[in-house]
Parts: sequence; structure tokens; C-alpha cells
Amino acid sequence: MLAKGRKVAGRAEMMAANYAFGPLEDDIIIKHRLLTRTTTTRGEPPLKKLQKKFTAFALEVEKEADNYGDCEKLAKAFLQELNTFEIPLLKSKAVIDANVREKENFNDLKDEINGQILQAQVEIEDLKRQLEESKKERQHKEECESIRKLVAMQPPRSETQKVITELEKEIAMLGTENTASSRTLELRKKQFALLLHVVDELQNTIEEEQRSLVEESRNAVDDHNKSGVEDATGVPEAMAVD
Repeated sequence: MLAKGRKVAGRAEMMAANYAFGPLEDDIIIKHRLLTRTTTTRGEPPLKKLQKKFTAFALEVEKEADNYGDCEKLAKAFLQELNTFEIPLLKSKAVIDANVREKENFNDLKDEINGQILQAQVEIEDLKRQLEESKKERQHKEECESIRKLVAMQPPRSETQKVITELEKEIAMLGTENTASSRTLELRKKQFALLLHVVDELQNTIEEEQRSLVEESRNAVDDHNKSGVEDATGVPEAMAVD
């Protein structure tokens, strides 16, 4: 149907291109020819011939002479010419009616084509929407396929759970070892502090003992010196008494 509409439009454009006059001038010329029945430039126009027949008949009737035979002949000639003139009019009327029907058919065809165009536009928009949805669905499928491949590359859940359990056990053992190490370290700190305290006490004791020995040595020297002085003083006195 769309192709038929294009052919009609193309034919109309070709006819318009071949016209010697514009559309408005063509309408005026066609209207004048239809009114005067002038379809060719040769011979006398039919309307003018009909006018002459009628004028001749009217002039013959207006005469006062006994001319009934001539009037009858002119009347028959006028009626014959009128019938001859009427036949093209009937043909023109049939052509006009056919053109009106063709125009109505053309308008119906135009409305049908416009409806098909609108329907095609709606279908195009619907197809565009379906295409966008298909693109999104395809993208989602590709993303799901990529995720599925990544999941397939990973080990089974049982193995992963087994590894997790082993790691949890190892973490618990390390926690226990850490607690034991912390306790041992704390105990070593306390022992080292106690050792430092004992060493400090021992050092103080040794220093006290050294100071005591020094004092005792000094006292012993002083006592010895005093005894020597006393001995030296007592001997001369004894010798003097003798």
C-alpha cells in the first residue's frame, strides 16, 4: 500500500513537471473549455454553434411571414445541436463523478496510508523498546556468564569449608600459643625483676660488708697504734725506776 502511494505521488510529480502552465492557469483553462465545450482549436466552438442555431431559430420565429416549415427545420436543427451539445456534457458529468469518486478513493487511500504510517511509527517505537530491553537482557546474561565462569574457577564449597575449618583451628592454636607465650613472657618479666631486686640487695649487702671490713680494719690499726705508743712510754719509766 505504501508503494502504491509512492507511485501515485511520483506520477503526480511527473505530470506537474510536464505541464506547460502552472496549476492555477491549468484550472482556469480547463474550466473555460468545459463551459464553452472548446476541446480543440480547430473548427467553431460547440457553444457558439448552439448559440447560432438558437439565434437563427428565434429570428425565424419572430418573422410574420408564413414560415412554419422553416421554423420547424430550424427547431429540429437546434434540438439536434442541443442533443449533440448535451452528450459531451453528460460525458463531462460522468468524468466529474468519476473524478469525485477517484478523489474520495484517493482521500480514503491517503487516510489509510496515514493510518499505516502512524501504526508503523508505533511499531517502530515498540521495536526500539524491545531492542533496548534485549540489549539489557543480553548484557545481564553476559554478566551472569562471567560471574558463573569466575565461580566455576573457584574450588568446591566443601573444600573451601574444609580450608576455613583448618584455618580456624590454626588460628585457635596460634591464639593458645600466644596466650602461653604471653604468660611465659610475663613470668620471665617477674623473674627478671626479682633477679634484679636480688642482685641489687646482694650488691647493697656486699657494699655494707665492705664498708664494715674497712671500718674494722681502721679500728684495728688504730688500736694497734695506740698499743705501740703505750708500750714505748712504759719501758723508759721502768728503766728509770731501776
